[in-house]
Amino acid sequence: MPHRRPAVPAVALLAALAAVPALPAAARADAPPAAAAARSAEVRIAEGQVREAAPGGSILYPSVTSCLTITVRLRGGGLAGAHASLFQVPGEYRSDAVLPALRRLTGARRATAVEVRGAVGAWHPGYLTKAVEAYGEGEDVPTPAHPDPDGIAEAVARGLGLPRALVTVEDVPDGDIRVR
Repeated sequence: MPHRRPAVPAVALLAALAAVPALPAAARADAPPAAAAARSAEVRIAEGQVREAAPGGSILYPSVTSCLTITVRLRGGGLAGAHASLFQVPGEYRSDAVLPALRRLTGARRATAVEVRGAVGAWHPGYLTKAVEAYGEGEDVPTPAHPDPDGIAEAVARGLGLPRALVTVEDVPDGDIRVR
């Protein structure tokens, strides 16, 4: 009687694939299919989340309307990103916590660029250091008088401990933002 292997649940298979280490940028085209899939995987970062894509991967920030996305391009090709929301999504990071979380995620790895995209005109740079929810009753919440891409770039650079020259800021229309 032939020996049958037990079926592997799809969840376990996906978890095993996600654990495949990223290949170096010089990986050959004849790499095994699982490794190639890991290299090109897209990471979805919803409001209030901070995540990372392996070298060769991409990031999808869905439904960016009043948000800012912050993508750190890492030496070696990886991407680390944060989806900052004007108002905290339950269970996720507040706007004043995304930069410290992103800084912890990137650690000592070298950043080659930082791209900030989203609803620049809706953001006061101070929201990245003190969230709207952090203001008490009677306190004045700052509101942006005009788009301040330079102020946002300064706040992001300071929050990530990186030179201002690495940070670019772009106002983009509502929708999904995909970074490759």
